[in-house]
Amino acid sequence: MPSRYMLTSAECSACGVNESHLVFYHGRHVHSAIVSDLNALSQAAKKAGFEFYMASAYRGFERQKAIWNSKFAMHRPVFDISNREIELSNLSDIDKVKAIMLFSALPSASRHHLGTDLDVFAKNLVPTGQSLQLEPWEYQQDGHQHEFSLWLDAHLATFGFYRPYDCYRGGVAAEPWHISHQLTASKLVTLQSVDVIDAVLKRSDIKGKDAILTNLSALHQQFITNVAQP
Repeated sequence: MPSRYMLTSAECSACGVNESHLVFYHGRHVHSAIVSDLNALSQAAKKAGFEFYMASAYRGFERQKAIWNSKFAMHRPVFDISNREIELSNLSDIDKVKAIMLFSALPSASRHHLGTDLDVFAKNLVPTGQSLQLEPWEYQQDGHQHEFSLWLDAHLATFGFYRPYDCYRGGVAAEPWHISHQLTASKLVTLQSVDVIDAVLKRSDIKGKDAILTNLSALHQQFITNVAQP
């Protein structure tokens, strides 16, 4: 597979190795272009009775790689689509990669690198004495974030956001907490191409590298571009 090793600044930003596109916003780093719409969304949520909080926003390449390597080395648990822990030692390297990518993005291909994607919740709906788990049941019927989730369904598009992982499509599991700024993200995700990811990963010490690079085109199609359309 051909690789272009002289990446542009924009490509580096899209892959989480350049932070020039970011600003600090309410304790998190986000893309500068989304601040106005994010403010409007947050204020509208507040008027509707929800304390709008970000559990996560920008995440750089090195942080994503640390999460990835820890899971690949079996220092962190990896779960299947039914939230049952997987015994990775029984799997081939490519099957380990696919198991991890169900819930954790490949470093250099995470939408959190863009600064346009956020994990959000209503802080005032989290029960006293509990902590947010970022698990689907919390946003489903009878879950403490369900009312907030319904509000997001009705209002995200008004402020330019949408849910890229609204349901399971055979790639990444559903993430009802994950929202994306449609206009800004749509321009940046195209920079997370197979060639760009290949170039970044070849220079990294990511675990499972050989299996990833050998199967990168198929992984890209199954897990990276296989998302909801706005």
